[in-house]
Amino acid sequence: MMLMSLMLLAAAAEEPEFDCDNPQYQIEMNHCAYRDYEAADAELNVQWKLTSAKMKQIDAEFDGTYDNRPGYHDTLLAAQRAWLTYRDRHCESEGYSMRGGSAESMVISGCRATLTRERTEQLKALVEEY
Repeated sequence: MMLMSLMLLAAAAEEPEFDCDNPQYQIEMNHCAYRDYEAADAELNVQWKLTSAKMKQIDAEFDGTYDNRPGYHDTLLAAQRAWLTYRDRHCESEGYSMRGGSAESMVISGCRATLTRERTEQLKALVEEY
């Protein structure tokens, strides 16, 4: 356990500090774009939990005896899985504008951050509708 803690501290100490407000080099731009995507993904995960819980609540309250279609949560889950595949493949394709170049990962991360923030807003809107 102690060894694992020391390894984690060493790994954290090795991560360079970048000024993401003013990145100067491509490695900084790549790193900062990825950090931006991670922040957007964290926001999405928070909203997903809220929206998912709301859809489960609606399912529990819904009288589906006359309706054999999938429930609110099941359709949301299927849509989210499809969206994740779409986002990742679309952004990979967008990254090909820099294919093989040092900026490719920055383009992919930027695309993922943008689409993830858009999806977060879509999930918020679903909750607001009910």
